[in-house]
Amino acid sequence: MKRDIVLRITTKLILPFILVFALYVQFHGDYGPGGGFQAGVIAAAAIVLYSIIYGLPAAQRIAPPNIVRLLIPAGVGLFTGVGVVAMLMGGNFLNYSVLEHDPVGGQHLGILLVELGVLITVSGTMVSIFYAFAGRGR
Repeated sequence: MKRDIVLRITTKLILPFILVFALYVQFHGDYGPGGGFQAGVIAAAAIVLYSIIYGLPAAQRIAPPNIVRLLIPAGVGLFTGVGVVAMLMGGNFLNYSVLEHDPVGGQHLGILLVELGVLITVSGTMVSIFYAFAGRGR
């Protein structure tokens, strides 16, 4: 792959668009199909594409395995934290309406934070699995 200049340049050009599309899917999840899981898989696919074209060591330089492994509990912690905060504010677990003075605003904030936690967990998990399989035999 080192000499395939077309794939390398195309990958560099398309990666920002893949990541922006992942963010679009993340933020559009409130209003239609999409959300944290789909956005997490799309973001992880960007890292996998980068690794396929530039090699596993290059991908691990931009997304170090230690950091990727930390994303998994961080996302779960964010998801759980939203539920715990809602309980501490007098609501049920993941009852988003108590997160703000306006119940509708609280719903939007809660969904956004929970879906962000899902995105972080899914992308970390997918990249960790890829690193585990791609790094075998090294």
